[in-house]
Amino acid sequence: MIVLALVRIGHGQGEGHPPLADFSGVRNLFGVCVYSFMCQHSLPSLVTPVSSKRHLTRLVFLDYVLILAFYGLLSFTAIFCFRGDSLLDMYTLNFARCDVVGLAAVRFFLGLFPVFTISTNFPIIAVTLRNNWKTLFHREGGTYPWVVDRVVFPTITLVPPVLVAFCTHDLESLVGITGAYAGTGIQYVIPAFLVYHCRRDTQLAFGCGVSNKHRSPFRHTFWVGFVLLWAFSCFIFVTANIVLSETKL
Repeated sequence: MIVLALVRIGHGQGEGHPPLADFSGVRNLFGVCVYSFMCQHSLPSLVTPVSSKRHLTRLVFLDYVLILAFYGLLSFTAIFCFRGDSLLDMYTLNFARCDVVGLAAVRFFLGLFPVFTISTNFPIIAVTLRNNWKTLFHREGGTYPWVVDRVVFPTITLVPPVLVAFCTHDLESLVGITGAYAGTGIQYVIPAFLVYHCRRDTQLAFGCGVSNKHRSPFRHTFWVGFVLLWAFSCFIFVTANIVLSETKL
């Protein structure tokens, strides 16, 4: 998509003329930022195979620089290639037009790309959520009846996303809402409290004199508070965006 957009811009067919700044988009920016934080899911697969952790900080830094570069390329090529009023929320669908991509196979592939990713990710996420439901309601020494295990838990796992898919096509609002509320709690609030309490338990177990040579440069408690403040800001801005959009202010 980056290459196709660059080719279109290079041929002088770019339709986008974005303003230097549009502060009305700041409200929804915070919800999108929560989703962009999903890149941290790649960190365990990068860190675990590394036997020597000496250069780990530089490796992680390089990983985030590459992620930022691709995010930047994808975003800037999009806003200069397509008009803002015609830019679809599902970005791959912008390349399903014949005047953008001439080869039919490429158009179909990009148009169906979200289907491919959802088809592979949704079953894994659904199974994980079902297992989380079973763990949440599990009682020591007890087992679930067949109906509860095979019908109830899969139903409460599958019905909500299916209903959302049928009820709305507004991906921008959907990303903002889920990112600001569920995403903020999962990716910001819970990890911040985990880090804070794990550090306290480590000090109690090993004492204050032990130095970890692999400790993070963000080891100060200030960064935990900063993450919580950022999470609160995401919550406030996206809530304001929803309220103002509904009231047409």
